[in-house]
Amino acid sequence: MSGACPAVAIDETAKPRERILAAAQDLFYRHGIRAVGVEAIAEAAKTNKMTLYRHFASKDDLVAEYVRRFAEADEAVWETIAEDHPGDPLGQLRAWVHAMAEAIADPDSRGCAIANAAVQLPEPRHPAKCVIEQHKRALREHVLDLCVQAKLRDPQLVADGIFLILEGARVNVQSEGHRGPACRFVALSEDMIAAHGRPGG
Repeated sequence: MSGACPAVAIDETAKPRERILAAAQDLFYRHGIRAVGVEAIAEAAKTNKMTLYRHFASKDDLVAEYVRRFAEADEAVWETIAEDHPGDPLGQLRAWVHAMAEAIADPDSRGCAIANAAVQLPEPRHPAKCVIEQHKRALREHVLDLCVQAKLRDPQLVADGIFLILEGARVNVQSEGHRGPACRFVALSEDMIAAHGRPGG
């Protein structure tokens, strides 16, 4: 696919590994993991295949690191929310819901990069698979932990409900746009929270 993608803005002063990852992050997300070859990534990173393979033993290893970068970015969101709402688990949960809604509403969004990768990587032993599974498990555990701390009734049901609504919204926005059911993510999540709140809570 070399030459088929628009030029990627790359910081030429960055080290080769960072340039390669920046190019992969842009191209994989916009065009799909299967559609983008290492030639296109090397070209966008202003390097060559030999250098790419010096830093990543295979395209699969590069894909795993690509997914890991998105997982780390997601994890950082939780840290920011905890700092903004210290000691307030319900406030943190709602802030996270709104943060996810903003991401869904982004006109440049093509859904969850990690979920998209999971769909494109059917091989059970692909090195990115464990990264994907660990991230999704950690995401649900974050939500569950806040539901427990907020003393919601049946916190596992609430966590699973919000998690599934989010996953569905991320997929739906790609098929129906930002005016479809995906735009109700916050309202549906808030309904789940309110329906399981403690009386007087």
